[in-house]
Amino acid sequence: MDQFLWVVVPYLCLATFVVGHFWRYRYDKFGWTTRSSQLYEDRLLRLGSPLFHFGMLGVVGGHIIGLLVPRSWTEAVGIGDHAYHYVAVVGGLLAGVTTVVGLVILIYRRRTVGPVFRATTRMDKVMYAFLALVIVLGMWNTVAGSIFTLGGDYNYRDGVSVWYRSFLAFDPDASLMAEAPFGFQAHALVAFGLFALWPFTRLVHVFSAPVGYLTRPYIVYRSRDDVGSAHRPRRGWDEPVGR
Repeated sequence: MDQFLWVVVPYLCLATFVVGHFWRYRYDKFGWTTRSSQLYEDRLLRLGSPLFHFGMLGVVGGHIIGLLVPRSWTEAVGIGDHAYHYVAVVGGLLAGVTTVVGLVILIYRRRTVGPVFRATTRMDKVMYAFLALVIVLGMWNTVAGSIFTLGGDYNYRDGVSVWYRSFLAFDPDASLMAEAPFGFQAHALVAFGLFALWPFTRLVHVFSAPVGYLTRPYIVYRSRDDVGSAHRPRRGWDEPVGR
C-alpha cells in the first residue's frame, strides 16, 4: 500500500498533468482560458483576486524553499533551525491567511452573483473543492505541526522534503512518507489529485503569462469625437446645398 500511495499514485498524477496539458493545448486551444467573469461583476473580483494570487505566490515560494532546499544548505549559510522555523511559520501563516481570504471572497462571489454562478462549470466546482482542501490542510500542518506541535517532534525537512526530492529524481523512498503524520500525507495526496485535475480546468492559464505585453508596441485608443478640439467637424447635412 505504501508503494501504491507514494510511488504509483504520484507518478500517475504527474503523467496526467504533463500529458493532459499537451492534449489540452493540442486539441482545445480555444478553451485554454481563464473563463474570465469580470464583465459580470468586478467589485468583489478586484478585492479577492489580488489577495488570492499574491497569497498563492507566497505559498508556492514557501513550498519551493521548504521542499527543494535541503536542510544542510540553509545550515551552511548560517540559518539555524530556530530562525528557519520562525520565518516558515510567520511567512506561511501570512501567505496562507491571505490566500484563504481571497479564495473565500472569490467563492462567495461565484455563488452569490447570478451570471457568475451560471457560468460556473462542474469542473470549476471540483477544482475549487480540491484547491480549498489543499490550502486548509496546508494551513493545518503549519499550525498543528509548528505551533501546537501536535505532530510531535516530526521535522518535515527530514521526511517529506527528502521524499519529494527523491520523487523528482525518479528514485522515491515510500517509507519516508509512510512515516509522516497523517496531515502531511493527506495534504500531499489531495495536492497530487489537484495536479491531475489541473489540465482540465481553468488553472491552465497559469502557463499563459502575458510576457509579450512587456515588449509589444503601445496601443493608442482614440475617441470617435474630437474631444478638446476647438472646431468640431461638420455633419454632411449641415453643408450648404449649393456647394
